[in-house]
Amino acid sequence: MIDWDRVAALREEVGPEDFDEVVELFLQEVDEEIEALDPNSQQEGLAEKLHFLKGSALSLGFREFSGLCQTGESALTADPAAQVDVQGLQSSYQTSRSAFLADLPQRFAS
Repeated sequence: MIDWDRVAALREEVGPEDFDEVVELFLQEVDEEIEALDPNSQQEGLAEKLHFLKGSALSLGFREFSGLCQTGESALTADPAAQVDVQGLQSSYQTSRSAFLADLPQRFAS
């Protein structure tokens, strides 16, 4: 579910002293975008939103969620009328987020 090697690489890129702030910023941005998705209607610009979410998710190592975003984005690119399981995306994100936050402290304990 979480690509901890990617998370470690991000931590190395930004530095341990700024890592928590970067994680908080990423999570805040993704939280806002994922909550804005409406599972009951197909939204305009959904492919672009999924592209953004995919990139952000990859940065934090959210492998499963990112894959779902990629699947939805690809489907919409091929057919703008394609149906995307927004509720499944939201559920995957919440599960990934919870696992990430639960495991993060012990992964990078000093």
